[in-house]
Amino acid sequence: MEYLLLITSFAVILTGALLFTNAIEWLGHKLNLGQGAVGSILAAVGTAMPETLIPIVAIIGGVSGSDEVAVGAIVGAPFLLATIAMALVGISALAYIKRRPQGKHLEVHVETLDRDLVFFMIFFSLALIVGVVDVPGWVEIAGGIVCLLAYLYYVVQTIRNSGDAAESHEIDPLIMDRRMDRTGGPPNAIMVIQLLVGLGAMVGGAHLFVHELLNVAEAVGVSAIILSLILAPLATELPEKANSFFWVRDGKDSLALGNITGAMVFQSTIPVAIGMIFIDWSLDKFAILSMGLGLVGGIVAYISLRRNGQFNLPSIVIWGLLYLTFLAFVILSGDTGHSSAH
Repeated sequence: MEYLLLITSFAVILTGALLFTNAIEWLGHKLNLGQGAVGSILAAVGTAMPETLIPIVAIIGGVSGSDEVAVGAIVGAPFLLATIAMALVGISALAYIKRRPQGKHLEVHVETLDRDLVFFMIFFSLALIVGVVDVPGWVEIAGGIVCLLAYLYYVVQTIRNSGDAAESHEIDPLIMDRRMDRTGGPPNAIMVIQLLVGLGAMVGGAHLFVHELLNVAEAVGVSAIILSLILAPLATELPEKANSFFWVRDGKDSLALGNITGAMVFQSTIPVAIGMIFIDWSLDKFAILSMGLGLVGGIVAYISLRRNGQFNLPSIVIWGLLYLTFLAFVILSGDTGHSSAH
């Protein structure tokens, strides 16, 4: 029953995310933000909401072991983005090399991606250092505040520097009002209702996910952080990033990579800040390893774009090996219990 409810929680979270993101896109369009960087940020926050809500719900729940679920969800998403999601882009570019007008070369705004990847590496490193070094609680809180301010700065810089660079795309009809013949789009009331229903489904799904994940972890006899590190990002992050595979196939490289690197910036600042401020930011060996491997993945992406302007086969292999290294460590580690760094 626990497994069935865990799968159900995934379905509820993703359904909520679909409703929420669709409504957010229409909100941005109605506010005349859809074409610019602000719209992109709105949409990015919308798609990042499910994996951000899991740690928030876990922290608020206060159930024994919920802090482990929170840490796993917080550090697992950036790790997956810096490994599997990057490999997905490279594989797509190679698989559709004949279809793409630019071949295997990635036509991207290098300065923007550089900034995103550097942001990610700085603040994910900060989170790792604070989680490993035995620091007073006020230092953790200060680190969280720095991460919040950093994302605010990132948003301002994005609006200022790339306000006109966002790629426009058609918005799908509002899910709760499929009629596209309306002048001015769907009614505001229906749009707001869909937004709230989507948010409610994500919160409810996240609550169910945290509860059932702890039950499954206890039944299987493994640490909750292990399941959270692997399952939370696979369920909430990977389906959204599958869009990048199709965007690369169609030659929309800036959109595809911006979707990933923008999420990496968000995930390494906002959820990390929540963790540092509201729970004891003590990382166990599994969290430390996933963060270290995630940083290596970010460095590989940075070097690949800088040197070659493409994700070649060696880069793709490295990203795959980084993820497999973590899975192998989990499987081969005899100690699946609680092992704090502090």
